[in-house]
Amino acid sequence: MQDNHATLNNYLYKPLFFDKSNPADVIAIQELIDKQEIIFVYDQFERQLRDLFVCRNPTFSTNEEQFLEFVGLVCNQQPMEELGAWVYYPWRKTLVHILEREEFIEVRTNRNQLKISKSEQELLSTKTIGIIGLSVGQSVALTIAMERGCGKLKLADFDDLDLSNLNRLRAPIFSLGFPKVVLAAREIAEIDPYLEVEIYPEGIKEEDYQEFLIGSQKLDLLIEVCDNFEVKVESRIRAREFGIPVIMETNDRAMLDIERFDKIPDLKIFHGLVGDLTVEEIHALDKSERMGLLMKIVNAKDLSDRMKQSLPELGKSLKSWPQLASEVVLGGGISAWASRKLLLGQDLKSGRYYVDLEKILSAHPVN
Repeated sequence: MQDNHATLNNYLYKPLFFDKSNPADVIAIQELIDKQEIIFVYDQFERQLRDLFVCRNPTFSTNEEQFLEFVGLVCNQQPMEELGAWVYYPWRKTLVHILEREEFIEVRTNRNQLKISKSEQELLSTKTIGIIGLSVGQSVALTIAMERGCGKLKLADFDDLDLSNLNRLRAPIFSLGFPKVVLAAREIAEIDPYLEVEIYPEGIKEEDYQEFLIGSQKLDLLIEVCDNFEVKVESRIRAREFGIPVIMETNDRAMLDIERFDKIPDLKIFHGLVGDLTVEEIHALDKSERMGLLMKIVNAKDLSDRMKQSLPELGKSLKSWPQLASEVVLGGGISAWASRKLLLGQDLKSGRYYVDLEKILSAHPVN
C-alpha cells in the first residue's frame, strides 16, 4: 500500500483556471476529461448571473424581463459557457464554471455590506496575513477567507491530520494523514479560488522567517496559533524586528493577545511575561524550563478551571492540550474580527483580552 506522503497529489492546493473562449483551453479541458482527471462538472453560471443582477438591482429582484435584458448585455451574443472562468480542482477531479474575478468578488462579498464598506473591502484586499499553526488556525484562516479579510494568506504548519484532531478541526476522515496546511488551503480555494494562498508545509524554521514575514510583500499581520514553544517565541522576536503586529488566540477562555509591534517597536514580547528572551536562549532551554515559561505566557492562574485540572495529566492520561470545537470556532471569529479592525487602522491596542463565556453567562443566572 502506497504511503500518503509518497504522492505529490497530497500537496496540491491551487486550482487551475481555464477560459473556454480560448480554443487551446477547450482542448486542454477535453484532454483532462478523456483521462478521467475531470469527472465532475458543475455549471451554475446563470444562477451566479442572477445573483449578480440582484446584488446590483435589489429592487428588481423578481423582475424576469429586467434580468433577461441584463443577461443579454452581459453575454453580448457570446455563448454563456465562454463567459467567466472554468476552475479545475485536481484533488476533487472537478471543474466549476464561475464569474470573472471582479464580479465573483463583488457577489461573494455583497452580504458584508455595510458592516464592511466597499472602500474597506478594497483596502483589505491589499493586505497579507500570515498564520502559523493550522489546527486552531484553520478556523481563523477560513473565517478570514470567508469575509475576504485580506488579499493573500500565508499558511505554515508541519503537522499532518490525525483522528484525534477531528474534535475541533473540520476535515473528512478520508483526509487523515494529509498535511493540515494543505487541507486548509484547499478549503479556502473551494470557497474562493481568486484568493491568493501560499503554504509552508514544513512549518517555519529559523531560515524561513525572512521569506515568510517579508518575502515579496511584508506581512501586514502575523497570527500565531501554534503549539511549538520555540516558534511561538521566535516568531514574535522576528515580527518585532520587522514591525509586524501579532495576534494570538488560545481558545481557553477565548484569550486574545494583541502585540502592536507596528506601533511600539520596543514592546516586550508577551507583554513582558517572559522578560527579554533571545533566540539563543530559547534554543538552550530544557523541557521543564520551556513548560515553566509557557505557564507564564498563558498566565496559568487565569486558565479555566477545566484547563487547570488537565495540566497535570498532560503526557500521562492526556495526549495533549484539551481543545473544543466550540471554543476553537469562537476563537476563529474573534481573531478575524480583531485582524479586520487592525488592518483597517481602527483603534486596537496591545493587550490581553478575554471573551470568557463561562464568566459572561454565569453573571446572569436564571431566576
